[in-house]
Amino acid sequence: MFEYLQRLFAKPPQQPAKPKMFPTSVASLEAAVESQNMAEAGLRQSEEHFAQLVAGVRDYSVLLLDRNGVILTWNAGAERLKGYRPEEIIGQHFSRFYPRESVSAGWPTHELKVATETGRFEEENWRLRKDGSKFWASVVITALRGPDQEVRGFLKITRDLTDRKQTEERLKLSEERFRLLVDGVSDYAVFMLDPDGRIATWNVGAQRLKQYTAEEIIGQHFSKFYTKADIERDWPAEELRTAAAVGRFEDEGLRVRKDGTTFWANVVITSVKDESGILRGYAKVTRDLTERQAAEENQRRLLMEEVARRAAEQWAHEVDRQREQLHVTLSSIGDAVIVTDGEGIITFLNPVASELTGWDLEEATNKPLESVFRVVNDTTGEPIANPVKLVFLKGNVVTLANDTALIAKNGRTIPIEDSAAPIRSKSGEIEGAVLVFRDVTEMRRAVETRLRLAAIVESSDDAIIGETLDGKISSWNKGAQQLYGYSANEAIGQPLSILIPGDHPDELPDLMERIARAESVEHFETQRVRKDGSLVDVALTISPILNAEGKVVGASKIARDVSARKLEDRRKNEFLAVLAHELRNPLASLRNGLQVLRLADNDRAALAQARPMMERQLQHLVRLVDDLLDVSRISQGKLQLRKERLSLGAVVAHALEVIGQHTDHGHHELTVKVPEEPTYVDADKTRLAQAISNLVNNAIKYSDPGSQIWVTAEHRGNEAVITVKDNGIGIETAMLGKVFDMFTQIDRSLEQSQGGLGVGLNIVKQLVEMHGGTVAARSAGLGKGSEFSIHLPVVLAVHQQQDSSGDEPVVTSIRHRILVVDDNRDAASSMAMMLQMMGNDVRTAHDGLAGIQVAETFVPELILLDIGMPKLNGFDTCRRIREQPWGKNVMIVALTGWGQDEDKQRSQESGFDGHVVKPVDPATLEQLLVGLKSATG
Repeated sequence: MFEYLQRLFAKPPQQPAKPKMFPTSVASLEAAVESQNMAEAGLRQSEEHFAQLVAGVRDYSVLLLDRNGVILTWNAGAERLKGYRPEEIIGQHFSRFYPRESVSAGWPTHELKVATETGRFEEENWRLRKDGSKFWASVVITALRGPDQEVRGFLKITRDLTDRKQTEERLKLSEERFRLLVDGVSDYAVFMLDPDGRIATWNVGAQRLKQYTAEEIIGQHFSKFYTKADIERDWPAEELRTAAAVGRFEDEGLRVRKDGTTFWANVVITSVKDESGILRGYAKVTRDLTERQAAEENQRRLLMEEVARRAAEQWAHEVDRQREQLHVTLSSIGDAVIVTDGEGIITFLNPVASELTGWDLEEATNKPLESVFRVVNDTTGEPIANPVKLVFLKGNVVTLANDTALIAKNGRTIPIEDSAAPIRSKSGEIEGAVLVFRDVTEMRRAVETRLRLAAIVESSDDAIIGETLDGKISSWNKGAQQLYGYSANEAIGQPLSILIPGDHPDELPDLMERIARAESVEHFETQRVRKDGSLVDVALTISPILNAEGKVVGASKIARDVSARKLEDRRKNEFLAVLAHELRNPLASLRNGLQVLRLADNDRAALAQARPMMERQLQHLVRLVDDLLDVSRISQGKLQLRKERLSLGAVVAHALEVIGQHTDHGHHELTVKVPEEPTYVDADKTRLAQAISNLVNNAIKYSDPGSQIWVTAEHRGNEAVITVKDNGIGIETAMLGKVFDMFTQIDRSLEQSQGGLGVGLNIVKQLVEMHGGTVAARSAGLGKGSEFSIHLPVVLAVHQQQDSSGDEPVVTSIRHRILVVDDNRDAASSMAMMLQMMGNDVRTAHDGLAGIQVAETFVPELILLDIGMPKLNGFDTCRRIREQPWGKNVMIVALTGWGQDEDKQRSQESGFDGHVVKPVDPATLEQLLVGLKSATG
């Protein structure tokens, strides 16, 4: 704290006068003035901090003096102790508190001189209060020096010791009376022994009786008065042991004077103990009984013995009283205090120590310190050396490490700060130790919180920047360095304007004005410039920083890079625009086709032209929806492959069948090459064909009509490689790494006749990887064509079943009873019309309950049942139909827009015979009727 006060009170050293500067040095002068102003502001802030630190201290007068002794500060303790209010005393000389004789003798000046020369002055003496009353004061004056080591002023701390002084005076008076009383006794040897039996006091009677002067005998062992025989039988020690055990020992026997003569003596030894039972010494009274004469003389001697005994007891009582006063003082201290004797045995602990350790005074007294005060390293849990033992070993104050923890009686671990100091006798010998410690749990928690917050700030990916009100950068974390490119050393102290683009001139002043009004700025999106000059999109959150008085002193800014989000938003917006475009095109064609059908009347040529156009556009619309559903299923991990061992040629052929109409439409020249020897892969035929067809569709889409497209399948080592190559628009080198990303279009600027959502290649990549393979793109550049290759692991051949998927459906001419249940009336009516035109007897219903009622009377052979319907959904409708006797053998097929695998699984569990996803292909519908014919055979 002293070093802190020195730094606080020190003023900046006087700068040498600078020569007059030319106009070119005006900026430097302004910078110097600004620096000086900042230094003075920092000094004022430090002085305010000091004033806040000591203002609330009431038990001590703590004030600052300038170098001449004039009072600069005045705290609550000074006002309580000396009676002056701050406005009465600040600016006065501190000699105002000294008695007139001290001032006349120049004592205040002497104190400052000593403090200046030695750094510190300390004394106890009388001081004056405002009302003229005196008090006994402990005064410490410390010189405060500046960076140039010149004395800038003084710190003066005063404590009221009047009570202690009065106690010492009373004790001194009591001791003087006892000494006079005892020293005046000439017929009795009355003296005190320390706990080891060494003589501590010596009265006139002892000198007369035993012939030793005080100078000769004090400090000697009292066994000097015993005969050789008594010494050999250890009788002096026995007397002390008995007195210590029972409190008193009385005996008669021979004693030896200085000249060697003996006399018959009556000896009374009384033990002197403190209130905790610790032996502090003995009072010894010796009478010469050699000339025992008259009873009166004997009675007088007995009376004197009683007087001496009472005096000794009074002295012991006074010692006990002082000890009690010390205990009361220690008990009122806010820190925990434990006192031990010279052996490390506890003699006292105050209530705070009792609360922290879990031991009360009665339990802890006479126990070794280690039993009550168990300390360990808070980090490792390893025991730490007993601080009192270290005091006895080193002989000075010992402070334990900051990571010390106390293990309380109940096992609770309490982090503490502690120090231990020796208790010395007047002769300087260590008689015990006092241990002072405190619970620092909250302080450590506060420190840890600050460190944690600092670590969070430093480790944050966001840029967290502190700034002053004048727009200077005051702090800079790693996130800021990553975002802007400046290191902390480069940024701190620089104006925030280094981050502001040139086209945002008014932005910073507006923001700083809002901060100065204590307003927060949240989610403000703008642009900032990096060290390399590049721009970055950021979202700013700025909060004002307030001091204790609520005044804005700065701001904290969090900047987050939103470039990726903005790019993603742009891509999403572009995708939505593409989706709208791609959906509107087939919808417009379908709408036009419907209008053509309405106007064509019996124009068979117009009908023949409109129908295939509408079929193509409907198929294109279905493909868009399927792509979106595939993306969703793949991203959620819900797409399941149904793998089987397939011929590579069969998979390629199936893929080309799917896209045959597109090749014909574009008039492209398609060259297909498959291996002559059968090559097999484990694959889902539909999904792998989908991946291949997507690549071929891309080649068609981005190639001019009449262009060549090559589809090649070959066996390379352990891999099957399927390659789709075209001589179309090609791919820029920068785009090769992005073509498989979601919503990526290779080039929309060419306005190809067929668009897309930018998800096809991503689906290809996901499907191929689900098969354990890889896909790659290559191109020599724009206008030079593209090549995509799929690599799959080859497997051994097995017996392959004949694939009959390519067989043409057989159209039945048998009339069937069919019930269509769908809450979409147009969907139900159009399906019924189509089935009726195919020669079937058809009924419709528009909710689940109505469907059951119609089915009960109509008894259909086939029910096409929607899933999502009001009143009763399709799953429950199917279950109820299966519970009826007439419904057990009815073929029930789910015809729904719900096409996820879990939907199909749930359909099967509900009793459906099949699951068809809308819109149903006519060929699929004909297959259902063929199956119905087989079932009814």
